[in-house]
Amino acid sequence: MSSALISASYLSIMEARSADDFRDQIVRFAEELGFSYVSALTVVDHSPTRSDFISIDNMPGDFREAGASQADNQRRDPVMQHLKRGAVPLVWDQATYLRQGAVDLWEEQAAFGYRTGIALALHLPEGRHFMLGVDRDQTLPRDASALTRMVADLQLFAVHAQDTALRLFVPPEQLVETPSLTPRELESLRWTMEGKTAWELGSILGISERTAVLHIQNAMRKLGSVSKHQAVLKALRLGLIH
Repeated sequence: MSSALISASYLSIMEARSADDFRDQIVRFAEELGFSYVSALTVVDHSPTRSDFISIDNMPGDFREAGASQADNQRRDPVMQHLKRGAVPLVWDQATYLRQGAVDLWEEQAAFGYRTGIALALHLPEGRHFMLGVDRDQTLPRDASALTRMVADLQLFAVHAQDTALRLFVPPEQLVETPSLTPRELESLRWTMEGKTAWELGSILGISERTAVLHIQNAMRKLGSVSKHQAVLKALRLGLIH
């Protein structure tokens, strides 16, 4: 996937204004990445026993009717169980299901073109979660660098997509109030937006690299972000930086 296509995908998903538009953008991104299917799941936990689930995907209708989303299947599915617990991207195939004694689930979905894929989850503050997965029938690249690029592209796209998903699907009254960032935290985000590292940031602001890292981490915490890139996006959307 070229850098131009990646940049265009990030901008497009940020500008989505409806569920249909959001779906079109994630499907386009998946296809550009080389995958036939994509699914995005936004979860908002209200209590230990009550959560809202908003699923956007291009799952084939016959696969859906075959019970792909049944609760029992999800409880046994090793990919879903990984996403519930961890934040590290998972590259999966038949062996993933075989190791967990769920090869029958793989065989069922493989008949519809779900033979391998990449999935990840972003676990955010305030009981919010975002899961994104791309799937296809063909095997994934054997070249480690090519596969690593795929995973990295998916991770970066997920950061942009989850921000849009929360904007579109989570009622305003459930959103966190605009946080108050210090001038140094805002400066740190502005320079991060320009691609500066913590070391470069320290040189620009006349502070140590460690202090620069602390400013970025504080900004991430206040903005409820899991990465500095996500913090920059949230600050932009909230009008805190320009």
